[in-house]
Amino acid sequence: MGFTKATSDYLDSGGIIKWITTPKTADFTAISKEGYFVNTTSAAITVTLPSSPNAGDEVSIVDYAGTADTNNITITSNDNINGAADDKVINYERGGVSMVYVDATQGWIAYNANNETATALADVPLTIAVDYLVVAGGGSGGGTRSFGTTASGAGGAGGLRTSYGSTTGGGGSAESSLFLQESTNYTVTVGAGGAGNISHDNGNPGSNSVFSTITSTGGGYGSGGSNSSAQAGSGGSGGGAHYAGTGGAAVTSPAVQGYAGGDDASSERNGAGGGGAGAAGANSISNAAGDGGNGLAVSITGSSVSYAGGGGGGATFTGEGGSGGTGGGGNGANGNTSAISGSNNTGGGGGGGSASDTYGYGAAGGSGIVSIRYPNTYQVTVAAGLTTSQLNQSIGGTSDKVTTFTAGTGTITFGAA
Repeated sequence: MGFTKATSDYLDSGGIIKWITTPKTADFTAISKEGYFVNTTSAAITVTLPSSPNAGDEVSIVDYAGTADTNNITITSNDNINGAADDKVINYERGGVSMVYVDATQGWIAYNANNETATALADVPLTIAVDYLVVAGGGSGGGTRSFGTTASGAGGAGGLRTSYGSTTGGGGSAESSLFLQESTNYTVTVGAGGAGNISHDNGNPGSNSVFSTITSTGGGYGSGGSNSSAQAGSGGSGGGAHYAGTGGAAVTSPAVQGYAGGDDASSERNGAGGGGAGAAGANSISNAAGDGGNGLAVSITGSSVSYAGGGGGGATFTGEGGSGGTGGGGNGANGNTSAISGSNNTGGGGGGGSASDTYGYGAAGGSGIVSIRYPNTYQVTVAAGLTTSQLNQSIGGTSDKVTTFTAGTGTITFGAA
């Protein structure tokens, strides 16, 4: 038995179109000789025109809430629209259009529009597939107050998110490319590394890096000071612990971006390694600090480069400081050497301080980096406030360009090359 709409579902306009009174709030397929109120308050909506239409079939569509300028109404069809096989959009407030099917050549033709100051049906804007690498600033290592007794944990690497290659930070699959538009501002922020610890206490977290809708979280700080069971900081990758403490966790929102920092379970109380984008920080062991977790190699710029290595934990006065992870992690201190900072523009974590008045300070985290890769038919324009090491640079053997940002915050736009 077929389904028949109740009479109360319609308002008869006196002509051929019968209006559905309940607004549409999600994608739907239109039926010939019906009109629809489309409510895009919450999200953009796609309307699919009827398949196998007959000449004279009509459909009407109206922007119900006056929000189509923000969340567009896209109209799509297996047949031509206004003589072309392209989707169209209603992208203005209170827009409305009536369409009639003519023939296979012209397809559906818009013949009546509400809000006559606007174009009845606009072309769907072209989108640009853009891949990205977004690495946040690394956390700094902790310091210590207690001479010869407790060394400090290392800083965790900055969070790493990428759509290029097969893997992103934390061992997940690479994220999806972004589809962006010309002449639209997109925000870029390169996060700073956590400041070096000069107070013999916990380190400092790194700062977030941003590209458009992608945010990578700053690295967690290494724990320090004289508190027992000290908890290291969480971040893109977690900081390393000290003094029988627990390593910091890797964040899971807005995405997993790295690994946890190591724990300090040794009786000598050496510092643990900070987590990296590719591996967790190592726990401290007897008479030796934990190494930093390795980072992740990404070739978005055309060359394979490792980013986001965790810092190495600090050692007791006679112990051996931990090594920083590949990807810019700094080495930890011991009784004879200072901790090493994370490398800038890698998001590497800083090394932890030694149980030594001279070498007890935690080292700074490395600053982050943002690289984007896009078709060579486009170019990027950069606003003031951003520093680049590569700008619209062609990548040999490909049809792509790359732009890399090394400091600052500002906006960029894409345009035709």
